[in-house]
Amino acid sequence: MKAGPTRAYPIRPVLIVSTPVARYLVPTMLVAMVPVSSLSAQSDSTQSDSTRRPAALSAVRVTAQRRDEAAQRVGIAVTPLTASQLAERGVQGSFDLQRVTPGLEVEPAFGSGQPQYRLRGLGFNDYATNNSSTVGVYADDAALPFPVQTQGLLFDLERVEVLRGPQGTLYGRNSTGGAINFVSRRPTAAFRRGLQVDAGSFGAVNAEGFVSGRVAPRLLGRLSAATQQGGAWQSDRVTGRSLGARDHSALRGQLDWRPQDRWSLLLIGNAFRDHSDGTGLALFAPLNTRGGEGPTVPADGDRRATGWGLRPAFARLVGIDSTEGPGRRNSGTSATVQLRHAGNRATFTSITNATRLDRFEVGDWDASASAESDEVFRTRIGVVSQELRLTSSGGAAFEWQGGLYAAREQLDDNFYSDFTDVPGLGAAALTTYGQRADVAAVFAQGGYAFTPMWRVVGGLRLEYEHRRLNGLTTGFVNPAVTFVPPTDGGFITRLPSGKLALEYRPTGTALTYLSFDRGVKSGGFTAYNTTNPAQLANFAPEIVNAVELGAKVDVGTRLRVNTALYHYDYRDQQVLSTVYDQVSRGPIGRIANAARSRIHGAEMELVWQVTPKLDVQQFWAVRAGRYREFNTVDAQASIAAGREVTRSFAGTWLNIPRYSAGGAATYAFDAGGVQWRTQASYSYRDRQEASRVIFSPEYDVAPYALINATITAQRVGSPWSLQLFGRNLADRRYELTRNFFINARVTAIGQPATAGVRIRYER
Repeated sequence: MKAGPTRAYPIRPVLIVSTPVARYLVPTMLVAMVPVSSLSAQSDSTQSDSTRRPAALSAVRVTAQRRDEAAQRVGIAVTPLTASQLAERGVQGSFDLQRVTPGLEVEPAFGSGQPQYRLRGLGFNDYATNNSSTVGVYADDAALPFPVQTQGLLFDLERVEVLRGPQGTLYGRNSTGGAINFVSRRPTAAFRRGLQVDAGSFGAVNAEGFVSGRVAPRLLGRLSAATQQGGAWQSDRVTGRSLGARDHSALRGQLDWRPQDRWSLLLIGNAFRDHSDGTGLALFAPLNTRGGEGPTVPADGDRRATGWGLRPAFARLVGIDSTEGPGRRNSGTSATVQLRHAGNRATFTSITNATRLDRFEVGDWDASASAESDEVFRTRIGVVSQELRLTSSGGAAFEWQGGLYAAREQLDDNFYSDFTDVPGLGAAALTTYGQRADVAAVFAQGGYAFTPMWRVVGGLRLEYEHRRLNGLTTGFVNPAVTFVPPTDGGFITRLPSGKLALEYRPTGTALTYLSFDRGVKSGGFTAYNTTNPAQLANFAPEIVNAVELGAKVDVGTRLRVNTALYHYDYRDQQVLSTVYDQVSRGPIGRIANAARSRIHGAEMELVWQVTPKLDVQQFWAVRAGRYREFNTVDAQASIAAGREVTRSFAGTWLNIPRYSAGGAATYAFDAGGVQWRTQASYSYRDRQEASRVIFSPEYDVAPYALINATITAQRVGSPWSLQLFGRNLADRRYELTRNFFINARVTAIGQPATAGVRIRYER
């Protein structure tokens, strides 16, 4: 089958201002270059009565640059999300962040609990466990280098910060796409406690609570816990058994010791247990089982339908009951020690972290009772990291930061596949390997304000990484057949990353910046069911050279507009490609490097305090990109020809959604001694065109919009509140992703309309 025709987007780097969003961005950036005091005075002149004057916008604090500062004073595209915003918008896990952040998409690999992040079009599709993400993820300053580590509960958070663009000169691991920082709520001196319970559709029950206060004269503590239960909204088309229930619990404890005024020691311990169901896949095309010799399973028309089935022999092999559906039995722990000393001129910070994850996950990737691609992951991950930072005190003309980072990342994986009903294979296979990475880096960044309005920023990161693959092999379990003998591999990466930026602050409420960033993402290994030696070559690190023009403006006291235009020059982009395998008579996955590609786009975020009772939040994002130099296997042409066909994909569009948008309108008022707060929100994602390197147009994911709403009531002065919430109120049928494995063409369907009630107590 030939790859389908590419779509001619009306976006060009030289014509980006012609796009609908960009028409508003450039004028906004020009506004940022002039004083806004006159705009403020004009806006307020008609409000003589102070009780009628809109409340001022809040100054959101972030630590995006590893110092506490106002988000509007940071020359980086960053979206801070507070705990209340996350709760009202229905964000319960990392997958939900894409609904509230411009340019972010998070997809579940084959409906699993493993997130695949893409930010501003920079992403990495890989269903294996062993490779790092283009988007760095941090929990309380500790890096989580493997995407599968980031699927935990979001609870008792102070905020989430999403940084867009290459990172690496300020902290932690390097990345090309950006960074997501999860910041927990800290222990309090006063005694506080809280409890929140949700009950919703399909029997879903969620609960979380905390206690916080003084343990001893200089010791503060906090204990928080959360659980998600129930919510099974899918059903097996054969047995009628339900699927999709959550069984996920987590616990966090913190101790904050301050032996002296300048010293502090924060201990954070986390533990979780996740025995939730997976998202059952659905067939979007009929499945001819056993190579056409078995029964044909029709495509799924019911949005809640899924299918699964495990052979009893395969279930015994992996140690589960054959009646179990897709799901996981994961558990993990982490411990973080943060030591700080606040000196007169600089603050010293030490962050020590140890994280462990034990993953057992079952997936039925053929969405049927046939044994064509039933998958089980048994994975153990251990990460130990140490970071040392020295940060100058704020307020001086020259502000600087420098640090060291070191980590050891170890992974052992066993990946089982049941191919018993696949002609030419006819057995269960096991892929096993180990991986270790040793990382050492030095980084520094400084900013000098050479006039009250102008500031220059420079940063550099030098990193050494030794990544090793141990004993990668694949073979049939019974009968015992080895496809590829145990293979070792390794490579060393020494690539610098850096930053150079110019910032202009005409007033205290406006900032314009022009930045040049170089980001690096680690290389890695393809660790799939290896039957072809061509899969075994490691793929190289990718490099992004980014140019960004941004502006942040507070117009008066009630309108905030942040905009950004960016252009990325991508070198050695890591792309999921294929090789044609003569054993299975089809394409099998291999991660390759595209020599050159480009991405450009624009973003806008708006916060408008319309009246003291009404505020509006809105974001838009537009982006597009093309391969400029990329020669690789054409999977669809290879299937049609029955042999490997290689061609140039230069000029082909990258598979990233062109548009995304989202927003919320909140109206608060008092009536009858009760404070009411109502919110309606939406999110929209444009068509997700499948990669033409592998897929035909039938794998494109259609555009969709989701609408949520909440109504909250709280009696004045009471610690209790009651909230009604609804998600996907239009009951939109939408897909999260499409893919194929062997002969099955599958999709992961999004959740239908749900509603519920939330009771909250905090004092």
